[in-house]
Amino acid sequence: MSDRHTRMRLKCRYEGNNNTIAGLEVEHEVDSGWQSLDLSVVSPGFDLFVYALFHCQHTYFRINCAERELVLDSAGGSIEITTDGDWKMLDLQVQFSGRLVSGHASQDDIDYIVARMKQCPASRNIREPEGASTTISLAS
Repeated sequence: MSDRHTRMRLKCRYEGNNNTIAGLEVEHEVDSGWQSLDLSVVSPGFDLFVYALFHCQHTYFRINCAERELVLDSAGGSIEITTDGDWKMLDLQVQFSGRLVSGHASQDDIDYIVARMKQCPASRNIREPEGASTTISLAS
């Protein structure tokens, strides 16, 4: 069996000093390209799992930015999970890129936010693959 790749991406706008979500678009990759993610009771369980992890990462990203007084205007993010044919996770890549309204992110801020993202409840309950990475960038 060959590896399986599950990809999702998001675009988000924020408001206020707490980086409250003002608008959110989430898409997932399917055979025909990118489609809006529309979760329901008939959604594949693995899509629900990936989105739960992605949502948790996004929550910890925006909340910890606010905690460091990094006020976001917008952000884009992506998650890619690779599994083997039996659905065992082989790789996990998470990336967020934010545009700041105010504040300046130091490397200490970036390191802190990434470390906090790895403490979200969903992340704490998975075995992170050896090559997994979480990266963020913040620009004015």
